[in-house]
Amino acid sequence: MAKAILVIDMVRGFLEEGHPLYCGAKARDIIPNIQRLLEKELKQGAKVFYPCDHHKPDDPEFKLFPPHCIEGTLEVELIPELSQYHGEIIPKRHFSALYDTSLERKLKELNPEVIVICGVCTDICVMHTVADARNRGYEIEIPVDCVASVNDKAHFFALEHMEKVLGAKLLRPTGTWRRCLVLNYSGQQSKFHRLISKSLIVG
Repeated sequence: MAKAILVIDMVRGFLEEGHPLYCGAKARDIIPNIQRLLEKELKQGAKVFYPCDHHKPDDPEFKLFPPHCIEGTLEVELIPELSQYHGEIIPKRHFSALYDTSLERKLKELNPEVIVICGVCTDICVMHTVADARNRGYEIEIPVDCVASVNDKAHFFALEHMEKVLGAKLLRPTGTWRRCLVLNYSGQQSKFHRLISKSLIVG
């Protein structure tokens, strides 16, 4: 079965402190989970893509957000923790990794039966990419311990929206990593447990 893994915006500008749009500790906490995901999927023959924010200095997006991930800077680089996992970098200038990039053509050539989407931020580039992929008829899986956002409320809204409205399949964490995820979002425990108990998250 052909499978594509999209690792969204795991770049230094979002995952390392000191940059204007650093996503915080909860974003860094998903790095080991993504490492395990990639190790497993690459062994099974999956194709990995790294859509990465990559803006021009005068990008219109900077009317909404501080300048970030400008071409030619360290911010656009994939974080070192993922550099050992072979994949193809896809520069992107918009929220969706499929809009105005080479990814749409590459996915058509690969014709995957399922696309796994992970990375940051759950409610921005992850969700917009999921929406575009679903509009193109792809089956989508989202491992919930491999996505994060700077805002807990927006994170959980996006998970529920992607499952209930967009039709993505949410994959639950298990064992130790499930417990860590519950603790990590302790301020939203009741919401998280509802997602688990009502089977919004399956896998």
